[in-house]
This record gives sequence, C-alpha cells and structure tokens, in this order.
Amino acid sequence: MLPKSLIKGFDTGRLKGLLAIFFLALAVPTGVLIWQAYGQLKWEAFHQYRGVAEGLSNRIDSVLMTQLETAEARSFADYTFLVVAGDQKLNFVQRSPLSEFPVAQDLPGIIGYFQVGTEGEFSTPLLPQGNSNPASFGISAEEFEQRTEVALKIREILSDNRLVRRQPTGARPGVASLPAAPAGGFAEQVAAEEEADRAALFQRQLQESTVAASSDLVGDKDAVDRLYAMPQEALPKQNETYNQAVFDELNTPKKSFEYVDNNAGLAGETLGGTLESKARINTLGKVADLKLDADLQRKSELAEESRADGPADDKERAAARGRMKRREQTALPESEPPAATLVARKPAVNLSPATDLRISTFESEVDPLEFSQLDSGHFVLFRKVWRDGERYIQGILLSPAAFAAGVVNTGFYETGLAAMTNLIVAYRDDIVFRLSGNRYPDYAAESYAGALLYRAPLSAPFDGLELIFSINGLPAGPGAAVLGWVTLVLAIVFLGGFYTLYRLGVSQINLARQQQDFVSAVSHELKTPLTSIRMYGEMLREGWAEPAKKQQYYEFIHDESERLTRLISNVLQLAKITRNEPQFELRAVTVGELMSQIESKISSQVKRAGFELDMQNDPKGDELIVNIDDDCFAQIIINLVDNAIKFSRDAESKRIEISSTVSGDQKVLFTVRDFGPGVPKDQMKKIFQLFYRTESELTRETVGTGIGLAIVHQLSQAMNGNIDVINREPGAEFRVSFPVVRPIN
Repeated sequence: MLPKSLIKGFDTGRLKGLLAIFFLALAVPTGVLIWQAYGQLKWEAFHQYRGVAEGLSNRIDSVLMTQLETAEARSFADYTFLVVAGDQKLNFVQRSPLSEFPVAQDLPGIIGYFQVGTEGEFSTPLLPQGNSNPASFGISAEEFEQRTEVALKIREILSDNRLVRRQPTGARPGVASLPAAPAGGFAEQVAAEEEADRAALFQRQLQESTVAASSDLVGDKDAVDRLYAMPQEALPKQNETYNQAVFDELNTPKKSFEYVDNNAGLAGETLGGTLESKARINTLGKVADLKLDADLQRKSELAEESRADGPADDKERAAARGRMKRREQTALPESEPPAATLVARKPAVNLSPATDLRISTFESEVDPLEFSQLDSGHFVLFRKVWRDGERYIQGILLSPAAFAAGVVNTGFYETGLAAMTNLIVAYRDDIVFRLSGNRYPDYAAESYAGALLYRAPLSAPFDGLELIFSINGLPAGPGAAVLGWVTLVLAIVFLGGFYTLYRLGVSQINLARQQQDFVSAVSHELKTPLTSIRMYGEMLREGWAEPAKKQQYYEFIHDESERLTRLISNVLQLAKITRNEPQFELRAVTVGELMSQIESKISSQVKRAGFELDMQNDPKGDELIVNIDDDCFAQIIINLVDNAIKFSRDAESKRIEISSTVSGDQKVLFTVRDFGPGVPKDQMKKIFQLFYRTESELTRETVGTGIGLAIVHQLSQAMNGNIDVINREPGAEFRVSFPVVRPIN
C-alpha cells in the first residue's frame, strides 16, 4: 500500500510521471551496465578470435617460409633440363629435379619454372635444349606435347607481361627457343610455323629490343604496340643487348612517364600514360572498397602492447631472418651427351657414366627470391643470377588463386575462424583470393559484420601479400548466454514490477477518491433523514401538526428511520467484510419460505415508494432447499429493491418484479427487475465495485452511498452464490443464483 500522504492530491497522470522517472532512474544505469558488460564480452570474444587469427597467420607464414627455403635452395643448374651429378672424378648426367612432369610443386599453385637469358631468350627445365630428341630422355610424344603446351603457356604469360621477347605474329609463342619434338603431328606443325615466320620473328624481335631498350616505356603495353606497328626504317637505333629492366621494375612503385620519338616516322608524337592507372586483371576488387572497421583491432593491439614484455613473436623473428646472396659452384654439360649415357630421372636417382662428356664448372652468384604480381594477375617468384658477368633471371610462375588457396585453405577450415570470418588474401590493396566463412546469426552478427578482426603481411619476400580476416558474425562468448538471461529476467522484473506499482497506485488513487465520495455520500444520506426526523419530531412535540397530518408525519419518520437502519446496516456489514470478519449462519431453507420472508419485509417499502410489487414463484422450485443466511439474503434483496426504486423513480411503469426459477444447472435463480433506463453496457461490471457510482457526487440526482451493490456482490459470493445483471426492454434485471442443496423429502 502506498502512503496516503503520497497518494493525496495525485491523479493517474502524475502517478505515471513519477513512476516513469523512477523507472528511468533504475533502468538507465542498469541498461548501461548491461551494455558495458555485453560490449566487454564481445570485445573479449573478438580479442580471443583475433589471437586465433594471429596464430593461424603465423602458421601459414611458417609453412610458406619452409616451402620458400626449398625453392631458394635450388641451384642455378636446376633450371636447366640436364644437370651434372657426382664428384670431380666421376660425373653423371641426369634430368633436373625441376624437369619432372607434372610440374614439381615446391610451392602451391606453380604453373612452371622458367629462365630468361641476357638477351631475353626463354627456356624452361620442362624441355631439353636444342634439337634433342625427347625420346632419348624417356619422354613420349604425348608427354612431350603436354610439356610443350605448358612451356608455351609460360612463355605466353611472360611475353604478355613483357618479361621475354614477344612472339612474332602468326607464330606459336616460344617456338624459336623450344626444341624439336618427335617426328609427325605436333612437331611438324611447330617446325613449319617456325620456318614460315622466321623473317617476321626477326622483325618483331628487332622492334621489341628497341622498345625494351627504352626503359621509360617499360610496362606500357599500348606504347609498345604502337611501336610494333611502325616500319623498320622508322625505328630508332636499337641496343642489341636485351634489356632485363622489366624485372627490376616489378617491385618498384609505378610512375607516370612520357616517351617522345623524334624520328621521321613519329616526329613530335608523344606516347605516354600512367602506369598506376593500369589495373591488374584477375583481381576481386580493392581492399579499400571493403570499408573495414579497424577500431576493435586497434584496441586489441594496444592491449597486447601493454602486456608485451617477452621476446618478439614468430613473425618478428621470421622478418629478422637474413636472406642474403650466396655463391655456389655449378657444373653444366657443355654439349648434349650421347643418348646412351642418359637415364631419365626416377624417384630413385639412377646415373650412367658419361662418355666423352665435357663438363663446364663455374661460380655463380644467386640473389634471394623476389615476389611480385604481374599485370595479368599472375604471381612470379624470381631471382637474379650472375654467371661469367652475365645476368640471368630464374623464376617460378604461380596461379594466384591456386597459390592463395594452397596457402590458406587447409589451415583456415581447421579452425573456428571458418565459421565466423572471411579470409581475404590481398596483394598491395588488390584482393586476389577470398574464403567466406559461415555466419553466426546469434551474436552481434549485424553490428560486427564487416569489422576487421586481424590483418598482417607475410614475411619477405611475400610481404606484399596480406592476410585479412573480416568478421561475418561473432560467436557468443562463454558469459553471453548468462548475461542474456539476466537481462531478460531484469527486464521482466522491471516491467512487471512497475506495472504492478502503477496498477496498485491507480487502485489506491481510485480507492481514496471513492472513500472521499463515500464519506460525502454517507454524510448526505445521514444528514437528510436526520434533519427530516428532527423537523417532524419538533412539529409533533410542539403541537404544530394538524390531527389529519400527524399520521402522515409518523409514517415519514418511520420511513426515514428504516432508511437510516438500512444505511447503518450496510456500513456495518461493509466494515465486517473489509476486516474479513463476516459472520454467517447458513441453514437449509426452502425457496418458498425465503420468498414469503422477502415479501413481508419489502412490501411496505415498495408501497411507500409508490411502486407496485409483483412476486412470481415457480411452483416446482418452492420446495427446493438452499443453504443460506436469512438476514444476509434479505439484505441482498432489500438492497436490490432499493437500487431499483432509486433508478426507476421517473419510469413510466413503476413496478418491481421479484421472481424465483429453477435453472438447468441445479441452481435457484432469484431476480429483481425494474422498468427504468437500465444499466449502460460499459458500467455493467463496474457497478459491483466498492464505492462506485454512475453519477458525480456534485451532480447526482439519486441518493445512495455506492456500497449497496458491492455488498450484494460480496454477500452472494460468501454464500456460494453469484450475481449478474442484464438489460431488459425496458429496465434492468439483477439475477442472484444459489446452488440447490437437495429437494425436500
């Protein structure tokens, strides 16, 4: 119960405002605490999975470095088809380990190995040099054709990226440097094309060497193609040495250039462009376009830095690992050995002694491998090798998707990251590969979607590659479920508690208002009859009344006394019910006896009010027995009759009907009907509430306190009965039912 001092002067509007302020005062701090706890859980889950992503990146980097060591350990001679094995006294010739077919996979996604000579000549360890017969090396015609197709593919990619000389128009790429194949079929076609285009090849190589000699044009395919279209006499004087500057430019920032040719053919014409504007093909977009939110990653990095007191992590140690030039002694056969001395390389090394085999031994200087992406989108690992003052380029051509997939696929799907993140492999802001993880729909999926979990470059020479983990949906942390249930319980308690307080406050406000109305009504109901009784009593005492009027005054005093008696009886009965102290003397009474008692008690009341009383008994029900308190039942009927008289005072038909019938559910139904205006539908349930009145205390025209029908309702229920009201045409009918105990014997 709310204090009366707090309720006094309040209405429902002020109560709502007070409770709303109180609710916000509790709900806002609680919501902030829950939100902070929820955010902390999300951040801890983020930090945990960021550690998993960092560990996976380190493992990927470690595996890739191990594979790189294998590739870097290859000698200069391994990039040729034949290598020399054995000591200085006894030499053997065998096929290079890189001549295996299918292509040896030192790293994932390898298309093939290649070597570019000083003058731009292309070779690959897949094919023997010169006009050797592949059959003498144990290579079938079918396998040779397959090897040749791979070699042609490698040369075509390199020539498209201007890393080797461009093949002449109409000729198969790389024909000039590829060896002869077994007679018939594919080999005849290759030889015919080579012979037919020998002159065109010379012209094309002449133009290409001219373009390559102009380092300003390196990388501009449009400018090169325009020079290809020029007649030979219009070309500037060429440098006979092939320019390998394209490889030098692979890992340097692109810059704008402009080339002006002052020769007669292109006098004053400018060939220019911006290499930065040339987009690589076979990419999936730009990392910047993803618009990744890196706030949580920065927060996680700061937290790690504050705790970092130990040694550097694996990636820092890998970055500190030195990759230096090395010198090696290399032996190569000066000429092709007799076929009888060669044995194809098998898984177990089989060597045959060489006959009249001349071996050339030299020292070479080998640079570490460098990594880059070509304009065509392919990856290339290449190194520079110096031999006898000449520079060679040896390298590995990689398919970007296959390389990236081979590096990250297995490790990614073995971790929980596969269910919550996208793994992006990017090269210098170009997305080259993407793995999409499944989506967690139950925890911060929308708010964290697209957030950056972890981003780190690989170790050199792959430092241009980045592993980027972006969040699809963050899985729930260990305390998220508990926090969710706590939030739900608190929400229910807050909402339910404040709704209960509101209803309680409203009921208290209404009760206080009804009590005030009751006091006013009781004062009015007591004062009016007492004033009348006193006035008529004084008139009789002083002898002012005429003899003919005395009887009328006596009857008026009697009626007002009866009215006071009923009012006081109702108030006393209400006090007992309020204190839960009702005293009932239930006994078995026949319906006929009850109807007779009621008629004798209310007939004079109805008659003096100017109404006609109509009693209707069901003969079948007169002998039925009910357990009831006579006085309480009489009070119920008297209150209903008094209510009917008050509200049908102005009715055309001043009649009160009281009846008893037997219902189908073994109950006796007592009804009191008037012929007044009836009860409004919206008030049919309210009229049985304590202190409820249909009229304002200031404007009401009927007498009463608002407790009569409430007492009827409570007395009926206390005696296992029920009361209801229905509208009739005209008037209202109140129905009180009691269960039948047994029929009389």
